[in-house]
Amino acid sequence: MKSDIRKVRNIGISAHIDSGKTTLTERILYYTKRIHTIHDVKGKDGVGATMDSMELERERGITIASAATFCEWSDHEINIIDTPGHVDFTIEVERSLRVLDGAVLVLCSVGGVQSQSITVDQQMRRYHVPCLAFINKCDRSGANPSRVTAQLKEKLGHNAVALQIPIGLEADFEGVIDLIAMKALYFDGDKGEKVRIEDIPASLLADAEKKREELIDAASMFSDKLMEAAIEGNVTQEMLIEAIRKGTLVRKLTPVIIGSAYKNKGVQPLLDAVTNFLPCPSDVENQALDPDNNETPVILASDPKKPLVALAFKLEDGQYGQLTYIRVYQGILAKGENIVNVRTGKKLKVGRVVRMHANQMEEIESIPAGYIGALFGIDCASGDTFVSPGISLTMTSMYVPEPVISLAIVPKDNKSEINMSKALNRFSKEDPTFKTFVSDETGDTIISGMGELHLEVYIERMRREYNAEVTTGMPRVAYRETITRHAEFNYVHKKQTGGSGQYGRVAGYIEPTADGEDFVFENKVTGGSIPTQYIPACEKGFRNCLAKGPKMEFPVTGVKIVINDGASHSVDSSDMAFQAAARGAFLEGYAKAKPVIHEPIMKVVVETPSEFQGQVMGSLNQRRGMIVAAQDEGPICVIEAQVPLADMFGYSTVLRSSTQGKAQFTMEFATYRQIPQSVEEELVKKAAEQKKRAA
Repeated sequence: MKSDIRKVRNIGISAHIDSGKTTLTERILYYTKRIHTIHDVKGKDGVGATMDSMELERERGITIASAATFCEWSDHEINIIDTPGHVDFTIEVERSLRVLDGAVLVLCSVGGVQSQSITVDQQMRRYHVPCLAFINKCDRSGANPSRVTAQLKEKLGHNAVALQIPIGLEADFEGVIDLIAMKALYFDGDKGEKVRIEDIPASLLADAEKKREELIDAASMFSDKLMEAAIEGNVTQEMLIEAIRKGTLVRKLTPVIIGSAYKNKGVQPLLDAVTNFLPCPSDVENQALDPDNNETPVILASDPKKPLVALAFKLEDGQYGQLTYIRVYQGILAKGENIVNVRTGKKLKVGRVVRMHANQMEEIESIPAGYIGALFGIDCASGDTFVSPGISLTMTSMYVPEPVISLAIVPKDNKSEINMSKALNRFSKEDPTFKTFVSDETGDTIISGMGELHLEVYIERMRREYNAEVTTGMPRVAYRETITRHAEFNYVHKKQTGGSGQYGRVAGYIEPTADGEDFVFENKVTGGSIPTQYIPACEKGFRNCLAKGPKMEFPVTGVKIVINDGASHSVDSSDMAFQAAARGAFLEGYAKAKPVIHEPIMKVVVETPSEFQGQVMGSLNQRRGMIVAAQDEGPICVIEAQVPLADMFGYSTVLRSSTQGKAQFTMEFATYRQIPQSVEEELVKKAAEQKKRAA
C-alpha cells in the first residue's frame, strides 16, 4: 500500500436495480488490470460477474451483498464497494455509504431517475457523500442523457452539469466528447481498452462549445480564478478541474459522465473523473463521539501516527471464520497489535489482516488511516468501533430501518433445527435489518426483514449454506380478544371428596377498561365475606384466564374485574378453592359481556410516482385499508393508510407489479381494532377445521 493519502479514493457504486452497477464495476476491474477477462452479470459462460460471488447472486442476476475490491488507476488507489439496488437490501447500501468518502450514482439513460435512485440519493445526503453521476446504457433505444441530467436537477435537486456529450446515441453510440479537454474520445479494440483521442467532429462543435460555456459558468461559482479567466477567455484544463472538484466536494455540484459499460464505452473517462473530482480520505471530515464527555463530537484526522479509531461496518461468515470489514479513520491497524472494542470494553489481539477482492483475499501487514480492509477471528457486531487502548471514542452508528414483514419457519427434522439456529444466529449478527424471535403465542420461530425477497434469500441461504430444510408458513396474525360491556358474576365453587372439600364463592362484575390497560383488578369486598388472605388467590385465578380467551383462545386484553362479595368456609376454603372460584366467575361474566376479537392495524405509507396513485389507492382499498392522507411531493405521491396486518401479506409483490417496480412502502404497528363480522366467521371456521385435523 502506498502511503500518500491524497492518492486514495474510497468509492461506492450504487443505483436503482438493473442500472448496470455490477457490469460497470466489472469493466473498471478489467481496465485497471485487476481481472483479465470480462464476465457478464447474467453470464452465459456460467461464471457470472466477479463482484457477484454468491451462487444465488449469479442465478438471479442481482447483487444481494455489497462486495469490496480495490484497483489502481493513473497512480491512484481506488477502493470500490459494489452495492445492491434492490430496496429489500437497503442496509447493504446504508452501511457502505457510511464508510465511503465518495460515490458514483449510476443512472439508466432510458429509465432515468427511478425510485431506488431517489432512496440512494437520500442515503448519500444522510452521510454527506459527494458523488458523480454516470449515465449508463447510452447504446439502448430510447437513450436520452440530457433528459436524465434534467431529472437529476428536478427530481433530486442536484446541480448537475454535463462534462461530456455523446457522439451518436442508441445503436449509433460511438464515443463521447470531453468538454474539459475539448476532444472527442473513441473506444477501440475488442473490449474498448484503447482510447483514441481525435478532434471534435465539425457537426458537433457548436453544441460542444455551448455546453462547455454552461460547464464553465457552473464551475466558476467555486473559483474566482476561473471566473476571471473565463472573462478574459483563457480558461485552462487545470483551473476547470480544480473548480469542479471544489464544487463536488461540498455537494454543490454533480459532474455527469456518460457511457455504456456493457458496450465498453466511457469507463476510462469515469475513472479519470473519480481520481480528479471525488474526495481523498483527508478531504472528508469524520467525527467520533466521546462517551466520557457528554458525547462531544471529536474530529478525526486521517493520520497514521495518531491513536487508532476504526469502524466494523459489515460482517461475513466465510470458510475461515468470521470476516470483519473495517474502515480505519485514524491511526494504523497492524497485525499483532492490541485493540479495544468500545461497545463491549474487551481487549482483542489483531490476527490476520487482509484486503478483499470480491471473495478472494490478499494478506497484508496493516491497514493505515483512510483505507478499507478486513480482519479475521474478531468477535464483534456490525457497527462496533475499535480504538487503541487508553482512548474512548465511538463512531456514530448507521441508520437501520425497521423490518416490515415476518414469516413463520419450521425445521423439517432435528438436524435441520440445529443448523437453522446456527444460520439464524449468524444472519441476525451480519444483517441488522434481519430479526428473529420465538412467538410466545404460537411457539413458531418468526423471522422479520425488509421484504419478501429479503426473507426468501435468507431461507434459500439456510438451505444451501447450512443444509437446513425449513418450511415456511403464513405468519399467524396476533389477534386479541376483549369485551364490550359490563356484566355481573356470582359463582360458587363447591367440591366434596371425603375429608376436607373445596369451597369458595366470588361475586362482582367485569367491564372494559377505560384507558387501554390490559388488566385491572379491584377489591371492593367488605365485612370479611372473603378473608383477606384469599384475595391474591382470586386475582391469580382471574389472571390465569387471560392467556387464552374462552371465545377463540386468543389472549384477552382490556378487562377490568371488580369483586364485591363472596363467602368462605372455615374448613373447606383454601387458595386452590378461590382460584377455581375466580376461574368459574370469569367464564360466567365473560360470556355475558359480549366478547369480540381485535386485530392489529398497521400504518402503511406508500411512496409512488403520481401516475400510479389510482392503482395504489385501489390496492389498499381491496385490503380493507382506510386512506388517511395523500399528498404530492414533487413527482412522488405519498399515501398514508391504515390496513389490517392480516391483509398485508404478499403486498410488496402486488405493489411492485402494479407500479412497474417504482413504488415502495413502509409498515409499522398502529393500533388494535375490532374485526368485521364476516372476517370473524371466517376465523371461527378455520379454527374449527384445525381442531378437526388435530383430532
